[in-house]
Amino acid sequence: MTINELSKYMNLKIPRELSCSWDNDGLMCCPNPDRVVKKALFTMDVTPEAIDHAIEGGYDVIFSHHPLIFRGVKTLSGDFGIPARLIKLIKNDIAVMSYHTRFDAVDGGVNDALADVFELTDVEKIECEGIELMRVGYLPEELDIEHFVAVVSAKLGCEHLNYATNSGKVHKLALVGGGGGSYIREAAASGADTYLSGEIGYHNLTDCKDYRINLVEAGHYFTERIALYNLSRFVTEADSSIECDFFESNVINHI
Repeated sequence: MTINELSKYMNLKIPRELSCSWDNDGLMCCPNPDRVVKKALFTMDVTPEAIDHAIEGGYDVIFSHHPLIFRGVKTLSGDFGIPARLIKLIKNDIAVMSYHTRFDAVDGGVNDALADVFELTDVEKIECEGIELMRVGYLPEELDIEHFVAVVSAKLGCEHLNYATNSGKVHKLALVGGGGGSYIREAAASGADTYLSGEIGYHNLTDCKDYRINLVEAGHYFTERIALYNLSRFVTEADSSIECDFFESNVINHI
């Protein structure tokens, strides 16, 4: 399967119509659309380290969750930032495909992966910004908030976690991976007692009692990386001969 064929397949499986209006994702870089895909590398971000790993490993394409190109590139220079990464990718004939908010929303994407991690039942889809981003469902049993955040840390491998308590009990859980601080009202309106997201924000956490919902901020990276395996499954469904590997791109440390 060629880069062009695989891109078309992915657009069918993860339609652009599911993306938020402000988003930019899909085929980010394509030096040679007719290149046959034998090896694919999956990563959260197309960092310089991820690119170097792809070059050394002989990968044909990098799949990322966060878009390589989010804002307009106004000049190409090998000195710094996204332009330098694009030049390096093009020189080494490596394509990049990024699937962002549409992969959050699609069946089997980021938020379904999160719901699976916490074994939610009776899962509902809730609209945010006109697309069904949020997932809401029930934990297998009610937990105290302190017990729940320990479970979150263990399941997601969070190095740092913030939470604010309203009721102190967790049973009906709302989820949005990544930056979900704008969707607290939707979570509260769903009847959930707790909302888990990657980034919620200081002032929103402070206002948890106004929202009448427990808030758990588990880290942008950690609430999304668990879905990269699901993204790779879309690729192997297209062509089972493609070798899929993963690269940890997180460069943010905590002490």
